[in-house]
Amino acid sequence: MKFFIDTGNLAQIKEASELGILDGVTTNPSLMAKEGVKGEAAIAQHYKAICEIVDGDISAEVLSTDFESMVEEGKKLAAIHPNIVVKVPMIKDGIKAIKWFTDNGIRTNCTLIFSAGQAILAAKAGATYVSPFIGRIDDSGWDGIELIRQMRLIFDIQGYKTEILAASIRNALHIIKCAEAGADVCTCPLDSILGLLKHPLTDIGLAKFLEDAKKM
Repeated sequence: MKFFIDTGNLAQIKEASELGILDGVTTNPSLMAKEGVKGEAAIAQHYKAICEIVDGDISAEVLSTDFESMVEEGKKLAAIHPNIVVKVPMIKDGIKAIKWFTDNGIRTNCTLIFSAGQAILAAKAGATYVSPFIGRIDDSGWDGIELIRQMRLIFDIQGYKTEILAASIRNALHIIKCAEAGADVCTCPLDSILGLLKHPLTDIGLAKFLEDAKKM
């Protein structure tokens, strides 16, 4: 399973990259706004800076919701860097745009996936990634991990090449469960990634080793 970091913060991206396990980055308008990035030129420059840190797929989201505007915006985003993947919302015009991007050699990430039916449409249109929002599904009273399992089964049976990119990750356990369920990618906040490092028995064991080393 590949690890992406879900942020627009350059310092966090650099810290995750220095771990040596980072495969890519996902962003969205909310994350970019959180970093104070506004305006087309500033957004493009920010994506360039991310691409200089991480040699992997970088999801850059369109802000439009109609087909023609999404296509124009997506072409501009894809032109920023070869690693840019155009992030498109799961709506009717979004599926049309994904098909256009696929036919024209532009990779896509279909975002805001909440059902297997939506994932099937995006895969059929040729999306490179589909992003089910695990945490938000759990918040609604349904099981986000079960959706990952369902999508994995369907994609394997149908032979879809689209990768399942688990998003809206809330904690380290979510990451482990996504790996068990067969997600191809997990995109997470830095805290969730660092949470995988932690275990009380590791801390206890290390403290004991260090204490014994002083006696040598």
